[in-house]
Amino acid sequence: MSLEVRATVAERRFDVALRVGEGEVVAVLGQNGSGKSTALSVIAGLLRPDSGSATLDGRVLFDVGGAGRSGVWVPPHDRGVALLAQEPLLFPHLSALDNVAFGPRSSGRSRREARAAGERWLHEVGASEYAGRHPGRLSGGQAQRVAVARALAAEPRLLLLDEPMSALDIDVAPAVRQMLRRVLAGRAAVIVTHDILDALLLADRIVVLEDGRVVEEGPTAQVVGRPRSPFAARIAGLNMVRGTRDGDGVRGPDGVRVEGLADEAVPDGEPAVAVFRPSAVGVYRRPPGGSPRNVLDVTITELEPVGEQIRVRTAGLSADVTAAAVAELDLAPGTRVVFTVKASEVTVYRA
Repeated sequence: MSLEVRATVAERRFDVALRVGEGEVVAVLGQNGSGKSTALSVIAGLLRPDSGSATLDGRVLFDVGGAGRSGVWVPPHDRGVALLAQEPLLFPHLSALDNVAFGPRSSGRSRREARAAGERWLHEVGASEYAGRHPGRLSGGQAQRVAVARALAAEPRLLLLDEPMSALDIDVAPAVRQMLRRVLAGRAAVIVTHDILDALLLADRIVVLEDGRVVEEGPTAQVVGRPRSPFAARIAGLNMVRGTRDGDGVRGPDGVRVEGLADEAVPDGEPAVAVFRPSAVGVYRRPPGGSPRNVLDVTITELEPVGEQIRVRTAGLSADVTAAAVAELDLAPGTRVVFTVKASEVTVYRA
């Protein structure tokens, strides 16, 4: 096991246990204010928790608070942890090569050894041609590559990445993401992100935080394919009704009931979720003829382009329709409409 951490920060209502296996990349997801950055700060040693402990490869990083605790607190520079922030934060007066060589040089290696390490890591991240440039002459994507090389040149036992794509242009992010996929292979890392692509392409496992607590975790494919928290469902592009099993469906706390097909035995009254894709939802101005299994009265809150479709958002559910349908139905925020979805399009499973 690479990392084991449990920490509480009362002021931030943060109480989280997190583990990262050897060579495992864990993506931490959640809304703003859910505790993602707090988790990174505690692991990196930038924030001292009220209580808790952490070990990295068997070495105690901290053990603080509570009766009988030893009071261990290893300073950030001695933890074997590298934190890659949203902005590259390169030293402006040093070349790209000297930026990358800074870590090895600071750890006592000779200037020649440090520069050799810098050249190797610049090559690893595809940035050798920028070795002589200063940060002011680097684009966002180039600077982020150099920042990754600088972090890895310090030979950390654990790499922490805080929204590594957030400051990049949309046309640059894919190349940087592919570079990270390559250099993170077999390396223990924690990546905080809002982007489902980061989780899908980089992470072995996902942890979802909400209000300073872990509300869901598991292998990436499991969390994305069978989400159990509203946030995970939203980033996976699925509608979710969360409540209790009620016959052939799920009844939410607000009384909304959705029928579907259960792929596992869930007794009546037990916590359950029903999920379905926005593309499976029909939108009408009044209930259609016949007897569809799921008919939901909703009010539109937002219309958003999604590829060639328009996503019709309500307080809790979404539907994807064509631009022609938006015009024909005269859809707009504030309009009351009816959502319908066939039970065969809804999957029900244990919450």
